[in-house]
Amino acid sequence: MHPQHHTLFIDYCSFFNGNHDFFECHEVLEEYWKDIAPGDKKHPLVGYVQLATGLYHWRRNNYIGAARILEKSLKNFQYNKGHLFFDEIDYEILLTQLADALSATQKGKSFQAFQLPLSPTLEELVFARMKLLPSTSSNYLLHKHMLRDRSHILAERQESKQRKSRRQ
Repeated sequence: MHPQHHTLFIDYCSFFNGNHDFFECHEVLEEYWKDIAPGDKKHPLVGYVQLATGLYHWRRNNYIGAARILEKSLKNFQYNKGHLFFDEIDYEILLTQLADALSATQKGKSFQAFQLPLSPTLEELVFARMKLLPSTSSNYLLHKHMLRDRSHILAERQESKQRKSRRQ
C-alpha cells in the first residue's frame, strides 16, 4: 500500500478538502507521523501538519502565527521535493497554493481555503471518506481547540501527574 493511501492520510485529505476541519487534519496526521517517523521534524508529514495548522490560525485571523507556520510548511515541502509523500498530490500546484496562502496572510487578507490537488486514485479514496464526515458549524471549526471535548486529555494529564508523584 502506498503510504498516502493510509487511513490517517486519507482522513487528513478528507478533513482538508471536505469540511475544512484543519484542527482535525493536524490531529490525524500528527498521529500518523508519530507512527512512522517519530521525532523527524523534517519529514513531509510535518509539513502537512504545519499547512493545516497555518490555515487554522489564518481562519482565526492570527495572521502572524499563520504566516510563521505556513513559511515552515513551505520550507519543509521544498526540502522534501521528490519524496514519496508527494506522489499522490501535485507538488507544483500545492507549492503554488501554499505560497499564495503565505503571501495572503502576510498581507492581512481574509482567509481563503483551497483544495489539495489529489491524484485521481487518492481523490477517489478521499471522496468516499468525505461522505462520512460529520457536518460541523463554521463557529465550531473556528474555535475547535476550545470547544472540543477535552476530558480524555485532562484525564491523561492527571494520570501522568499521579505517576510522577508516586515515583518521587
